Amino acid sequence: MTTSKINWIKLAPWLYTAGLFIVWELIVRAFAIPQFILPAPTRILEAIIQFWPAIWKNSLQTLYTTTVGFILAVVFGLGLGIAIGWSRFIYAGLYPLMIGFNAIPKVAVVPILVIWFGIGTIPAVLTAFLIAFFPIVVNVATGLATIEPEMEDVLRALGAKKMDIMLKVGIPRSMPYFFGSLKIAITLAFVGSVIAETVAANSGLGHMMLAAQSQFNVPLVWAGLIMLAVEGIAMYAVMAWIEMRMTGWAHRSQLAQA
Repeated sequence: MTTSKINWIKLAPWLYTAGLFIVWELIVRAFAIPQFILPAPTRILEAIIQFWPAIWKNSLQTLYTTTVGFILAVVFGLGLGIAIGWSRFIYAGLYPLMIGFNAIPKVAVVPILVIWFGIGTIPAVLTAFLIAFFPIVVNVATGLATIEPEMEDVLRALGAKKMDIMLKVGIPRSMPYFFGSLKIAITLAFVGSVIAETVAANSGLGHMMLAAQSQFNVPLVWAGLIMLAVEGIAMYAVMAWIEMRMTGWAHRSQLAQA
């Protein structure tokens, strides 16, 4: 791949984003769309500047609750995923329960968390944890459970025990699945935090947007959405960087083809 092509690829996200906002601005102005329906990007930028102290404070709160919930999801998701992938008995017993729990809308769980822990940070952290937990477990368990039977037979014939197979083959093999799931889980964690903040919180972007909505301050609502998008993209980029650093060997063939 030539250097100029690589540079254009790096610039592509910025060009597409700028193009999106330009088209958005032109459409709003051309069709004279009212601000309470769809504010123009320039009006959203004005709201960001005007309410920046509140936006910054609430953005940090949302980032904090999301990060803590995500870390909990990584720790418990990795542990449970290894346990499920290790034993078919655990897999058969827990997997249906996990699917059933994951099917429950997490917004319906928030009131229960409020009863248990009150209004504040803890329900937001736990909601982020609950919604980010499932994809990590599934991906880790899938990576462990899909070891080729032929490879297991060969390793057993060479004297390897189940623990040896798991440590030397299973866990390294599941790492691309695990780090790939982190990119999904971190975006879902933001969803969980905002859901809880709109229902039972005194701060955070979700709380701020709900208050702005009650005041018909639509540009501030969109400013909150933009900040959520920025935080989500930033955290996704961090997870993608960690994935490439830790499992670059799994992507070598793709890079070579590119």
